Amino acid sequence: MIKNYRIPGLTAVAFLLISTIAGAEETRWTFDGDIHNNSLAVSPDEKTAVASYSERSDVVVYDLAAGKVRKVMKGYVTPRNALFSPDGKAIFLSDSSLGVVKKISTGTLDVAATLPLGPGAFGTAISRDGQRLYVNNEAASTLSVYDLTHDRPIAVVTGFAQPRQGIKISPDGKTVYVTNFKGDKITLVDAVTGDIRGEITGFSKLRAISVSADGRTLYAANSGSNTIAVVDTQKHVITATIPVGQDPYGAALTPDNRYVYSGNLGDNSLSVIDTAAGKVVSTVTGLDAPRQAIVFNKDGTRAWVLNKDLSIAVVDLKKNRVIDTIKSPPQT
Repeated sequence: MIKNYRIPGLTAVAFLLISTIAGAEETRWTFDGDIHNNSLAVSPDEKTAVASYSERSDVVVYDLAAGKVRKVMKGYVTPRNALFSPDGKAIFLSDSSLGVVKKISTGTLDVAATLPLGPGAFGTAISRDGQRLYVNNEAASTLSVYDLTHDRPIAVVTGFAQPRQGIKISPDGKTVYVTNFKGDKITLVDAVTGDIRGEITGFSKLRAISVSADGRTLYAANSGSNTIAVVDTQKHVITATIPVGQDPYGAALTPDNRYVYSGNLGDNSLSVIDTAAGKVVSTVTGLDAPRQAIVFNKDGTRAWVLNKDLSIAVVDLKKNRVIDTIKSPPQT
């Protein structure tokens, strides 16, 4: 069991994390332990998955083909977001307490580079050509841009309000959509110049976002109103809100753009939205605290959904039900 305690005299985001493992207490500091999120990344060849939960100091790597754990990576504090490079050769893993993004070889699982960002490093997105990494920092309220050819920072963009996990790049690669949890807005950033080009407002406890293949529509999870917002990215306005389950964190768009899956933390379900009809047409049950971590295979027949214990539920998208669960290792 893990508990977070505020320590008098420390900054508002510093915590003492006390973990009880097999009867022994382990004490360690966290930077922002009151903010909870999970992450699931699947390699382009769909052979490897990386799973994390911010309340656990271990990160689990799965062999998806074999349906088993490949390795448990330790030494993290509050792991926030994992993603693969477009060629699948590297994993990028942010940790807000360590204040870094680690670049890890997919083949060996060794750390190839450590990119310093400062405490608060959170959501990440990578350009389609794999040359630029964009990193939200929820403590500094900034967006850092890294040149991955040389593993060095090239820009820090200011003007945000607690950007967390939600960050996406438009399909044409021109715009970075950055969510602001404190401001309940999305900031549009020019991917090349770093200039802020506009804002979209009107959200309620904004969580995950997805952008349609044509770049014209954005979907955003509102955990404060139990809805998914539909956004016109050309006009920068919310055009509809669709009621879903309790406390939605996820807003994952299927490869064919026909459905959005909302990960509902509050009632352990996924709401399935028909994007053309603009309403929920099905509900997936049998999950444990699903959040943002929803990933689809390329042909759109299955989804991998992360449970709280870092097990991975396999969902049949035609039947909209869990057909298998890849077991997680015990927390150590």
